[in-house]
Amino acid sequence: MRLVLLVLLLALSSRAEDVVRLGNLKFAHYGAVSHMKEVCPKFGIRLEERVFAKGLDIVPGILAGEIDLAASALDAAIAGRAAGAPVFVVAGFAKGGARIVVGKDKGIARIEDLKGRKIGTARGGAQELLLYAELGKHGLAQKDVQVVFLAYADLNQALQSGQLDAISQSEPQSSQAIRQGYAVELIKPYDTEMGEPIRALVMTEKLYANHALALRTMKCFVASTRDFLAHPDQAEKYVREQVFKGALAADEYKDALGNAAFTTDITPEHVQVTADLMVKYGVGKLPKAPQAKDFVRLDLLEEAKR
Repeated sequence: MRLVLLVLLLALSSRAEDVVRLGNLKFAHYGAVSHMKEVCPKFGIRLEERVFAKGLDIVPGILAGEIDLAASALDAAIAGRAAGAPVFVVAGFAKGGARIVVGKDKGIARIEDLKGRKIGTARGGAQELLLYAELGKHGLAQKDVQVVFLAYADLNQALQSGQLDAISQSEPQSSQAIRQGYAVELIKPYDTEMGEPIRALVMTEKLYANHALALRTMKCFVASTRDFLAHPDQAEKYVREQVFKGALAADEYKDALGNAAFTTDITPEHVQVTADLMVKYGVGKLPKAPQAKDFVRLDLLEEAKR
């Protein structure tokens, strides 16, 4: 009997020591992924989160074997895969979360008014691709505007100081620019063939191959997301206090989540459309679009949801 108890204790101890290293970004709609840190111990996992400035910055960590799981715009996941990063898209975790906003007194009322203007965005993020797709829909090419690449944190300041006429920005920064009175919304850029962008949860092939651990990780992700969806007040409290450390006001959070939603779902079709548009508009400088069927694996998600 003592031997059986000892074996059980050792098994539990071993399971509790499983570590999954997460690469994440600091945005309102990434909150459920960050919240996995609180949920994963129930599944015998210690989640170690590392926050990056943008999704493309996570790719070197994956290539170096320092990241097992990552949350990013789908564009970064596709670019990483095309660059040889051994990752699979295993879920979606948020949809929406983007806005094109313009300086309040710039006289810009429609997309066509952006011709010849300075527009800021973050290189390699969903906002860059959405900007080009929106320009293309309205008969403008990239050469018709002056695109300025800045970090997400610097875009609002550049717009506020008048250095830029418009920005294609994520949440909650775009909502903050509007709330603080120096910007107005031009458009939520969801009316192109890309539709509403879905952020991707990617997993390294190495973690995916460890089916038991990978499945527990996915169960943690699904449970964390369901917690956020079932308890929006608690989700707001976590994002504002734990992720943004009090630097995000209640009305700013509500505005941001009015333009974004937590989810677990993504489709290979959406991944393929995004990859094809990246090639069309030169985002990520891909020689050709990788095929979604080669790197989208949703079996763990479906099993975890069951």
